[in-house]
Amino acid sequence: MQDYSSKLLENAVNQIAKLPGIGKRTAVRLALYLLKQSEENVCAFASAILAMRNEVFYCTSCHNISDSEQCEICRDLKRNKSLVCVVQDIRDVIAIENTCAYNGVYHVLGGVISPMNGIGVAELNLQSLFERLAQESVEELILALPSTTEGDTTGYYIFKHVQSSEYPIKVTVIARGLSVGDELEYADEITLSRSLLNRIEFEFSIMKK
Repeated sequence: MQDYSSKLLENAVNQIAKLPGIGKRTAVRLALYLLKQSEENVCAFASAILAMRNEVFYCTSCHNISDSEQCEICRDLKRNKSLVCVVQDIRDVIAIENTCAYNGVYHVLGGVISPMNGIGVAELNLQSLFERLAQESVEELILALPSTTEGDTTGYYIFKHVQSSEYPIKVTVIARGLSVGDELEYADEITLSRSLLNRIEFEFSIMKK
C-alpha cells in the first residue's frame, strides 16, 4: 500500500483515480500538479466542475447537454429540423459537430440496447424519439450508432418501429467507413464526415450483411 504521507493528498488521489482511464500513478501526478497551482486557479477549476454538475441541463428535445432547457443546436433556426441524427451519447454529438459536415439536429439515446449489461428499451431515450417522429416534420432519420452487435440491434429496433408506423420517414445509416466495433468518438473527422455523406438506406445495409 502506497504511503502518501498526507491523508488529504491520499483522498484527492483516490477521487481523481475514479475518473475513467486514470490510474493511481496518473492520479498522483494530477493531484501534485493541482497542489502546485495557485489557490485562484484551483478554485476556478473546482467551481467549473461543480457548476457543470449542478447547473447543466439535458435538452428537452434531443437530450444533449445544454446551459438551458433546449440546447443551442435545437434552438438554431439555421439547422435542418427535418434531418435527425440518432447517436449513442453526447460524445458522438461532439464528434459529428467537429466534422462541420452535418446541419441537421440530433437525438441522444443515452446508450444502446445491451441485455448483458441490463440496458433495455426502457432505459434509453427511445420513447421520446418516437414521439418526435410523430409530432415533428422529420423526413430522414440517420442512425449513427456504433458498428457493434448492440449498435446494430438498436438500429434495427428503431428501423422496425418506423417501418411499422405511418411515418413517411426515410431511415439511413452512416456508411461503414468505420471498422466493425468502432465507436464514433474515436473516428477521425475525415472518415466520420465521409461516413455521413455516403450514408445509405438502412434496408440496404441489412442486405449487405
